[in-house]
Amino acid sequence: MTYVLALTGGIATGKSTADDFFKKNNIPVIDDDQIAHELMQPGQASWLAIKNHFGSEYLNADQTINRKKLGQLVFNDPQALAQLNELTHPLIFAQTKELLKKYHDQAIVVLDAPVYFESGLAQKHVADGVLVITLPKKMQLKRLKERNNLTDAEAESRIKSQMSLTKKAQMADFVIDNTGTIKELENKLAQLLVKIREEG
Repeated sequence: MTYVLALTGGIATGKSTADDFFKKNNIPVIDDDQIAHELMQPGQASWLAIKNHFGSEYLNADQTINRKKLGQLVFNDPQALAQLNELTHPLIFAQTKELLKKYHDQAIVVLDAPVYFESGLAQKHVADGVLVITLPKKMQLKRLKERNNLTDAEAESRIKSQMSLTKKAQMADFVIDNTGTIKELENKLAQLLVKIREEG
């Protein structure tokens, strides 16, 4: 049986670093953000849904989605964010299920799902275990501002649009605190893999 480990957390908490670690250890990673991005390409399912619902004013001249404009709308309007999620989450979930089938012969598969709890994936029991990577809010804000070149207000609204890390940690099977170096994070992830393999 394949053990599916859902990896989640908040924006800028270190999920990409964790993904890199798993890939280096030959563990397949299904990245829901990447799936979401692909589905938003012109002509794809999410692109059509967004264009039909929000209108052509959210498209660039080359017909790609104006992610900045759409982001400004949904990160400041909870109703618009809920509508966007209702349109896109089922499409992402369908694609995720297809990819999970592809890796049925693997011992462990990581599903990187930033909105694992918010999107209803938890209720669908897609994963055997959930890992949440956490950070103190202050540190998360600092990393997000530096990474995405955002103002305080922009970074704050993005963090606010997600479920709080405290709440996610309470619902998780495993919690890793990422306040240290990349090496320290990798050591914690390596210990977690040992634990999953022993228990599996």
